[in-house]
Order: sequence, then structure tokens, then C-alpha cells
Amino acid sequence: MIYLDSAATSFFRPPEVLEAVAGAMTSFGNPSRGGCGPSLLASRTVFQAREALNRLFDGDGPEQVAFTANSTESLNLAIKGLLKPGELAVSTMMEHNSVLRPLYEMEGQGAKLLLAGCDEKGRLLYEDLEEKIRRGAKLAVVTHASNVTGNRNDLRRIGKICRETGTLLIVDASQTAGIFPISMKEDNIDVVCFTGHKSLMGPQGTGGLCVRKGVEIRPLLSGGSGILTFEKEHPSAMPVRLEAGTLNTHGIAGLLAGVRYLMEEERWKNFQEKELRLAELFYRELKDCPKFIFYGDPAGGLRVPVISLNLREEDSGEVSDWLFHEYGICTRPGGHCAPLMHEFFHTERQGMVRFSFSHGNTEEEVRRAAAALREMTEQ
Repeated sequence: MIYLDSAATSFFRPPEVLEAVAGAMTSFGNPSRGGCGPSLLASRTVFQAREALNRLFDGDGPEQVAFTANSTESLNLAIKGLLKPGELAVSTMMEHNSVLRPLYEMEGQGAKLLLAGCDEKGRLLYEDLEEKIRRGAKLAVVTHASNVTGNRNDLRRIGKICRETGTLLIVDASQTAGIFPISMKEDNIDVVCFTGHKSLMGPQGTGGLCVRKGVEIRPLLSGGSGILTFEKEHPSAMPVRLEAGTLNTHGIAGLLAGVRYLMEEERWKNFQEKELRLAELFYRELKDCPKFIFYGDPAGGLRVPVISLNLREEDSGEVSDWLFHEYGICTRPGGHCAPLMHEFFHTERQGMVRFSFSHGNTEEEVRRAAAALREMTEQ
């Protein structure tokens, strides 16, 4: 099997992650809910994970890292917890439904929403984004990179605009956390929303958000937290402010192992270089064939290792199925939960075939995938 669907979830996880999860399942109690050894061990691991993620995102402290089940939950928390009826939110056409649907829901409750456009290659129009932000936006919610085109946005440029206007910046880092550097301080980011199961190489069911001090998000849930049992209201201090109920500590242990693995000797830099090189090789192998339609800016500078294409008018699902059943090549067809990007490229019905690369892939696998696609053009 050749796994080229890492934008959906990581398939290549180090043994340290698997060992951490298995170890946690046989040794952890419930964190913050008792003083026995297993409970304290779970509490220490959760705190160490907060510390590691705070360092990764250059945040304001480990207490500002709250855990969720995924970036979708994180984005719902941030958007619904900061935006009120009558306030303006600005976002982009590049967004995943994890951003769009909460924004549409808030728009239905009286908030205002403006979406910045893209150029012909699906790259963000920064001037359009700035113009809309300067209309008095409370929030700007922006993906770091499109999961469809692989185009990556300049967070520092966006953050500068937001800081000048007093607009809160929420970043969806689903496609970049762990492989591309993100500094909340230098990029002027107020909230980073991340998932654990992609480039951070943690288990599915893990994610979170890193919040700048002074930014107070209204919680979505209330309930048990392990502290202040006799108060009628949920605790207001971070991070328990945004965490109700028992955390996925087994998964968090695996996430911590993944983050440590990436940060050790700055492995992420080598992974980033390799993944981008593999994506570039794939594009070079196919770009001169007129039967392929590429989307986004695959030869551009700001990229993540994602290439999306179509073969003539062939349905993306049929192409993806053929690749898997004939060659064992895993890809992602369809709409990728990003409807505005597909509307922009007029691929709502056809979808696209997405190839996304990992440090676990090889050049030989990339060449075999390209050869399989060329074979399809000959039939």
C-alpha cells in the first residue's frame, strides 16, 4: 500500500506514540480527580503536554493550552465563544467547514460575516482580507493552509493587519501544526486551533487550542472539572474554563509523545523539507501531461505538501477508487469539506483527487503514483 492521504490523518506514527498510549491505558487514573499515584501520573502527563504545545506555538504559558477532541471542536469553541450577535467576523474562501459552519451558525444568530476572495490559483487576496477586516471586524478566522489546494497563507502579514485594527485572529492550523512554524507572539495570533492526529502524529480524538492571555472565550460546555465542586458555575480560569469532563488522557499521552518526537533535534524541519520535496517531485512528474488539471499553485512558494488534480472530466471518486484497487494507492477524492474552494474552481460535481505527502513516503512511491496516473491517460 502507498499511503498518500496524510492531510486527512497521519499513517506514519513513531513507536513512541504507540507505546505512550498503551502505557497510559495501563497506568493512568483520572487527572485532577484525586491524589493517588495513577491520578497524579495522568495529571503530570497532561501538564507536560500543555508545556510542549505552548513551546511549539510560542504561547503565553501552559495554562493557556486547552484540550479538545479535534480542531473542529476547537474552532467551534473559539468562534462561538468570542463572537456575539451584531459583531463582524471575517474569513476566507479557503476555509474548511470546521470554520464555515460555525460562522454560518453565528450569522444565523445575528452576527455578520464577510469572506475574502482568492486569485485565479486559489491564493488569498490579502488586500481584500484587509479591506474587510478594516470594516470593524471583531474576529478574523483564517486557515494557515488550504486542505484542497495546498496554498499556505502568510500568518505574519495577516496578524499585523489584525493587531493594527484590534481584530482577534483565530488560526486553523489543522494542516500545518507540527511541520510549519507558528509563533503566536511574532505572528500576533490570539487563538491557534489544532488537531493532534495529522502532522503532530498523535491519536485521533485529540486536539486543542492555545489562547493568548487576556482573550476570554465563553465555554461551550460546563460540568465536572475536578476543582471547585461546590460552585454553581463552571471554573473561569484557564485551562479548565474550556475543559468540562474527563480528558482523553490516553490520547494526550500519545500526542505528547508525537510533539516530543517532532521537537527532538528539530526533526520537523527535516520532515517539512522532505514532504515538500516529494510534493514537488510528484508535480514535476505529471505537469507536462495536458490531460491533468492541477488546482492551486503547486509550483508556488508558500505551500504545504498537498497536490490536487483531476484527469479530464473523470469523476474524482472513480479515479481514487481505481488507484486504490489497482495499485493500493490511498488518496482522497470529493469535496474535502471545503465547499467554497470547489465552487471557486467549478468542481462541485467532479470533486478533486488529493495527494498529500508525509515524511514516511519515499521518492519511489511518488514515482509509482505518478506512473499509475499516466497509465490511466493511456486507457
